[in-house]
Amino acid sequence: MQRASASIRPPAVAGLFYTADPRRLRATVTELLSAAPGGADAAPKALIAPHAGYVYSGAVAAAAFATLRERADMIRRVVLIGPPHYLPVRGIAVPSAAAFATPLGEVRLDREALAEVAELPFVATADAPHAPEHALEVELPFLQAVLGDFALVPLLAGDCRPAQVAELLGRLWGGADTLLVVSSDLSHYHDYDTARRLDAATAAAIERGDWASLGGSDACGHVSVAGLLAEACRRGLGAQRLALCNSGDTAGSRDRVVGYGAWRF
Repeated sequence: MQRASASIRPPAVAGLFYTADPRRLRATVTELLSAAPGGADAAPKALIAPHAGYVYSGAVAAAAFATLRERADMIRRVVLIGPPHYLPVRGIAVPSAAAFATPLGEVRLDREALAEVAELPFVATADAPHAPEHALEVELPFLQAVLGDFALVPLLAGDCRPAQVAELLGRLWGGADTLLVVSSDLSHYHDYDTARRLDAATAAAIERGDWASLGGSDACGHVSVAGLLAEACRRGLGAQRLALCNSGDTAGSRDRVVGYGAWRF
């Protein structure tokens, strides 16, 4: 892992979750996006995408981000929220960095928006949980490839309530220039058939807007998913499934799999 500077958060999982070579990374992401259906009759306001290594969930993530291709020039800010995997977070953690880096370059942070939400009592500035975290980082090369230049609002939602996530997303909702992305995988480490059954139930709950039924065993980013569902339902938006599978369909054995899904709102 590279050492972080005071202003740039370097990539933590380049060479692990995706290739660290810029040319190979761009080629991989371009190939995944090209293979995804893409296209939409309306620009998505929000997406749910998985965050595993690209060999496992890259095609599912691409199914989400490919829906942005036709209207990429409209999106100037991305609010990206997901769960912390390495350090506990009380409430929601925002970083102090000026930019996040990937092998494809730097993504500037919207410091004004981060300062605004930092005023909420359940939001705190904390760089330590962001430094090793993959949940947000693995989404960035897709966003860089599709959108080019944009400002990022990176958020890690730990020990908090869906209502707090919904309040935060409501503050950052913005107009057509703002995209919301929730980073979450689905069930973890069940056998293939059990995972398919559990993930089908979770997908159905997401698609009917039943945020209150989601728990930690359904999705690692369940709090962020539930918060997005609550705010989206309040605004009259629903989820459309783009892809649903697990690691037994893409790479690895079928004895202990992880589920992946993609939705647009």
